[in-house]
Amino acid sequence: MASTAAPGRGLLPVVPALSGLLPEGGLRRGAAVSVAGGDAGLLLALAAGARETDGGWAAAVGLPDLGLAAAAGYGLDLRRLLVADDPGPHWAEVVSVLAGAVELIMLRPDGPVPPNLAARLAAVLRRSGCVLLVAGPWPGAGLRLGVRSGRWFGLGDGHGQLAGRQVEVVAEGRGSAGRGRTARLWLPDAHGAARTVEETAGAGAVDVDVLGEGAVPGAGAGLDRMAVV
Repeated sequence: MASTAAPGRGLLPVVPALSGLLPEGGLRRGAAVSVAGGDAGLLLALAAGARETDGGWAAAVGLPDLGLAAAAGYGLDLRRLLVADDPGPHWAEVVSVLAGAVELIMLRPDGPVPPNLAARLAAVLRRSGCVLLVAGPWPGAGLRLGVRSGRWFGLGDGHGQLAGRQVEVVAEGRGSAGRGRTARLWLPDAHGAARTVEETAGAGAVDVDVLGEGAVPGAGAGLDRMAVV
């Protein structure tokens, strides 16, 4: 279950493991955030705080490989998740419509985003207060986060089960976010959630072998999905 830090005025809450990375402890409403490399775990962890709001609705646009079981593990409420798997070239129109109905949108555009289009959508976000999490670069994003390094735990010589992924996440951006912040996280931990490495240290974790960086993750990648819309 995703518990969150108390949000400030005009902020969408995030899970505690991520709050220290963000200058204000949450996601600024009406803003676009870039997730470098489109890391699915980081995207889902950032989105999980939406369930703690009054509306609690979120949407996923252009993310057909998003694992809903993994989303639930990070803390998203699947009963309040709208999914538009393949909007094609009409993704911007879909985002504009959904921005007035949900707290947060996860998006993978179908190609490079022209600055003028990003500016038009920025105006939509400001009016609605919706947060846009973009899997990849976004012109004018005030905050950028990414996984700088990581490794999976749990597999030995062709046997075992993935027990979690330990990563270093970096956040940087404009203004108070300009100096950059880093954190070592389980993304996900053995229960499918986001936690700080310090939080789990000494908690009686089982010894595991390491699946090196660059290996193909299996947790949640091939799980059955359902389209809500």
